[in-house]
Order: sequence, then structure tokens, then C-alpha cells
Amino acid sequence: MDLFKKCEDYSVARNARELGLYPYFRELESRPDAAVIMEGKRRIMLGSNNYLGLTANEEVIEAGIKALEKYGTSCSGSRFLNGTLDLHNQLERELADFLGKESVVTFSTGFQSNLGIISAIVGKNDYVLCDKENHASIYDGCKLSYGTMLRYKHNDMEDLERRLQSVPDGCGKLIVTDGVFSMGGDICNLPEIVRLAKKYGARTMVDDAHGLGVVGEGGRGTANYFNLVKEVDIFMGTFSKSLASLGGYMAADEYVVDFVRHNSRPFIFCASIPPASCASALAALRVLRKHPELVTTLADLSNYVRQGLTKRGIKIRMSETPIIPIYTYDTLTTFKANMRLYEEGVYVNCVIPPATRECECLLRTSYMATHTKPLLDEAMDIIRKTLADFPEIKKVGE
Repeated sequence: MDLFKKCEDYSVARNARELGLYPYFRELESRPDAAVIMEGKRRIMLGSNNYLGLTANEEVIEAGIKALEKYGTSCSGSRFLNGTLDLHNQLERELADFLGKESVVTFSTGFQSNLGIISAIVGKNDYVLCDKENHASIYDGCKLSYGTMLRYKHNDMEDLERRLQSVPDGCGKLIVTDGVFSMGGDICNLPEIVRLAKKYGARTMVDDAHGLGVVGEGGRGTANYFNLVKEVDIFMGTFSKSLASLGGYMAADEYVVDFVRHNSRPFIFCASIPPASCASALAALRVLRKHPELVTTLADLSNYVRQGLTKRGIKIRMSETPIIPIYTYDTLTTFKANMRLYEEGVYVNCVIPPATRECECLLRTSYMATHTKPLLDEAMDIIRKTLADFPEIKKVGE
């Protein structure tokens, strides 16, 4: 069979385009902000991970401009060789201090961070215990390692313990979990994960891509939220969300970070974060440290939306974070509702298989500290009016 036969037969995207319901690759024509210009029209942005709204912060923008002027467009090399700037080291030092860990190493993307950390740490006779709703980059990091991956049911600590009990004696064990789960917005049961890790001699790693800037004191993340900073071995995170840039990081004890620096192929063989991106992330971190009230504002606005959607009869998946999914159940209804909302001026994201089961499709909405209540009321009224035309979408109380 021809290698490209699978490409020729792939019809999911083609069918969605033919129906006029294709929801992806929308063109943004303005700064990513609370409201944007997308394909020629104003849309209220309820689909961004720009949780603190810092992509439009003038201090962050200015830092990127100055770095571009001073250092040029690229380092044109890996951190291991010619690609380390003083900016990279400064960002790592300040981030380690912020997170309460001995050391930090940065990667060129958040996705690459999980690939680089897990593949370096987990060896041939080791096991990774992975929550079923973990991010795709964690799964790919497990595949890239030489270890064995064991999945446990989402946030099911009894199932995690059963998996831990199945690991042969003498094998290394790493429990990996999202801190804030990217689709559902719920928070992992970190206290119980830490307890089980101690009981069974495992190490712990938290992917805080959606936790940094969102939960914990001043936005310090999930481990801080549970007062478990010292008990969690590895923090992973990204600069592409709350820190309004591009790149990722690992925070851990110095000897662990040093091992990864010298053994992680996705780190060693990849060009470093470009100067402007590095400077922007550093500036965003400094803004967050100066303005911890941004995190409180974000939480208050997220609660306002949860209450507002519920009062309007919209059935949501409850969470404690700015990620608030709306149940739409099946794929076709999700595409139709998404398109109608887009036409009415609200941008949200579709969550369909394989990211969820066919009967549990969602519209993923997410919020920023720079949203205003009048703007959110406008968006929620549009959502209520639009979803009223979809009787198959259950309402609160049904």
C-alpha cells in the first residue's frame, strides 16, 4: 500500500470544511487580548491561555523589543554550545527563586520540555505512572523514553496505587500529572499523589503549564497551592501561557537539573529560546512578582463567569480555575455551536475526540485577568442566546 494512502483517505477535516463547520486555524489580525480582530471582525476572546493578559503588557513588549535590538533575532545554536545568553541564565535564576527550587533549566517550547525531561530521567528499567488526562506532550515524552508507561484513571488515587503496586521491586518510578488539567480545568489530587509516592518510593513531576500564574500564592503553581513545594521533585511549565512568550522550563534540585542539561537530547540538540522571547518571559515574570493581584483578579473573574453561566442555565464542568468547559456532548453539535458563537462574535475552542470521549465533547472557554465584567456579560449573553437554539445541549437542572 502507498505510504500516502492514509493521507488521501483522511476525511475528518475535509468533511468539516464541506459542512462549513471547520473551527481551526482562524487568522488573528490583532494582539492576543480580551477582545481581538479575527478574520475581519471583533471577537471576544474566550479561547486563549493568556491567563494574565500580559501579551499586551507594555513592559513585556518593550523588553522584547530591546532584546531584539541588542541580541538580534536568534542565537542560531543550542544552549549546550553557542546559544546561551546572559538573559537565559537570568531567567533561570529568577524563576528558580520564584518557584522555591534550587535550579531551573529552560527549553525552547513547553512541549519540548516534557519530551526532554521525561526522556532523560526515565530509563530502560523505569516506570512512568501517567494520569489518563495528561497533556499529549507527557505521553510523547513517555514514548521517547526507554521506560514503561502505566496509565491510571483520571485523578483516581485508588487506581494509581494499584498501578504502583504492580511495578516490580527495584525499578525506578516517576508519577507524572498535570497540575491544572488543560481541558477540564480541574486540579490534580497532589496531596494524595505525594503520599503515595512516599509510600512506594516514587518520584513526582507536575506539569504546571496551566498552573503557573493561575493557582498558588502569587501564581506560584500547584505545589505551592497545596503547600507541597519541597515534596514535589520536578516542576515543569511553559512561558507560552501566563508568561506571554514562548519556551518552557524544568525546576528541581540542582543535581537533577544538571543531569538533564547534559543528557536530554531535545535540550542539547535544539536551538535556544530566541532573545526577544526570553526577555519577554523574564519581563512577564517580573510583572507577575510585582503584581500578585493579577492572580486574584483572574480568580475573581473566573468565579464571576461560573456564577453567570450557571444563572443563565448553561451546564458547565465545574473547576477552580479560569478554564471553564461547557458541555456540548457530541462532535457535530460542538462544531455547530462553535461556529454559531464565532459568527456572533465569541471565540471558544472545540474539545472533541481524541481529547475527550465522543459523548463528552466540550466547548472550552478560558479567561484572562484583563477581561472586564461588562465584556464577560456580553459574551455570556451571546452564549446563552446561541445555545438556546441547540435543544440537544442539556441545561442546568436537566
